[in-house]
Amino acid sequence: MKKIKLLVALTLIVGLLTACGSNNKATETANAGDKKVYRTLDEIKESGKIVVGVFSDKNPFGYVDENGKYQGYDIWLGDRLAKDLGVEVEYVSTEAANRAKFLETGKVDLILANFTVTDERKEVVDFALPYMKVALGVVSPDKALIKDPEELKGKTLIVAKGTTADTYFTKNYPDVKLQKYDQYTEAYNALLDGRGDAFSTDNTEVLAWAIKNPGFTVGIESLGDIDTIAPAVSKGNETLLNWLNEEIKSLGKENFFHEGYEKTLKPVYGDSVDADKIVVEGEEI
Repeated sequence: MKKIKLLVALTLIVGLLTACGSNNKATETANAGDKKVYRTLDEIKESGKIVVGVFSDKNPFGYVDENGKYQGYDIWLGDRLAKDLGVEVEYVSTEAANRAKFLETGKVDLILANFTVTDERKEVVDFALPYMKVALGVVSPDKALIKDPEELKGKTLIVAKGTTADTYFTKNYPDVKLQKYDQYTEAYNALLDGRGDAFSTDNTEVLAWAIKNPGFTVGIESLGDIDTIAPAVSKGNETLLNWLNEEIKSLGKENFFHEGYEKTLKPVYGDSVDADKIVVEGEEI
């Protein structure tokens, strides 16, 4: 009888220790999940550097030139933000699907990579005031020009993973076969090689690409809602978000974004695009 009681007691002790161990692990996991991954405005200033996620292959918005230097409209903004913060800027190349992840993991302080504001994205990142307006566009070969999304049914549409085009066509046109790529360069090469019938992304981007690539035309210039593009920070990083909003308002008063358009976008678009249809000067729309 004593042996039975001893076994029961030992079993209870082991059970309690196991439960405590499980609770401790759960607590550690919860604490890890609650850990602040972002740097506050003061921490960024103290470090002397802000880390900004941008595209490296999306000319004329964010790209690396032949000298290995980042250029484009988003870089125009990033350089000015760093200057007004009094810090250096470090650009980190991101792909469309990684933009939110880079903020969630603290890899960057800020995303300036043609990040369209959506309700789904608002759940995982915080957006500042917008600096651009955008809709979707579809570019295709002149010899088989796509002028209506209905013409894509049963055909192959190239998209970049994690973009609004990916989401839009998945939801609204399930009969369209999507061919997805991580990088914009890969997507455009697929279109050039004839691996797909058309390519869809921001209309501002496909319009610029078609101008540089004879034989291709943006048959659908505006599709879906008119959305906005804005800087994004890690969820809960209120100090950086508040500073960004005030900064964007201030830049708007000096017509900064129209100036950026003239310097970085107009050389590509020429007179084919009205700046006021793209640029937002420090205000909600």
